[in-house]
Amino acid sequence: MKRFLLYGIFLLSTFTGYAQDGPLGTLKIAFISKKLNLTPEEAQRFWPIYNQYIEELRQARVKGGRTEIEVEEDILNVRKKYSNEFTKAISPDKVNAFFRSEKEFNIFVQKEIERRQLKMQQRRSMIRP
Repeated sequence: MKRFLLYGIFLLSTFTGYAQDGPLGTLKIAFISKKLNLTPEEAQRFWPIYNQYIEELRQARVKGGRTEIEVEEDILNVRKKYSNEFTKAISPDKVNAFFRSEKEFNIFVQKEIERRQLKMQQRRSMIRP
């Protein structure tokens, strides 16, 4: 446990500027790091590629004038491209684990948002007569 904690602190301090800004990006990095169990060497190669991946995903999402299907297609194309790029840094099994952990993180965040919204609604109903 101590090893993970120290490694996690190292990763967060080293890579906080990467990926997504803010606490959610930091949480995502920690979540993915734990799931992938990257060695320091793998981490050095992986995170710069990951940052490029996140930027291309962002660009795919914000391009205007497209249908939802076209947006999803662009996102899938970015994921396919980076599936190959990630294998330059980590094993194909870890690449697959990365994409799985990314989905798990998104599900976790969505459930947490729903849980907090429900809690807020319950508080409001207790305050109102």
